[in-house]
Amino acid sequence: QVQLVESGGGLVQAGDSLKLSCAASGRTFSIYTMGWFRQAPGKEREFVSAINLSGGYTNYADSVKGRFTISGDNAKNTVLLQMNSLKPEDTAVYYCAAGYTSRTYYYPTNINTYGAWGRGTQVTVSS
Repeated sequence: QVQLVESGGGLVQAGDSLKLSCAASGRTFSIYTMGWFRQAPGKEREFVSAINLSGGYTNYADSVKGRFTISGDNAKNTVLLQMNSLKPEDTAVYYCAAGYTSRTYYYPTNINTYGAWGRGTQVTVSS
């Protein structure tokens, strides 16, 4: 099993930046893709970004493209999400996810392809 722990959330103003971190432990060698999802109050959990750990390929939701950057440190089993130019609509609980199969490479936005989840970290952006 893989355990994921997110950190780095907080309360910021519109236009500010935050960096989220996801630390993986356990059977990390089995991880194929790491992803970030978010869930705002009253809304479904949605895809934000993903990175394939072997090839470094990345994917982004259109809503964050150009503002967010995902990166991975295989040696530290950590994935980072640099969030710049934050907007109030970015307010949500951000969850880290790990996928074990190549399905996460072909369907990185599909929530059902991920097998492990962290507990989330709150990001609040005030206007």
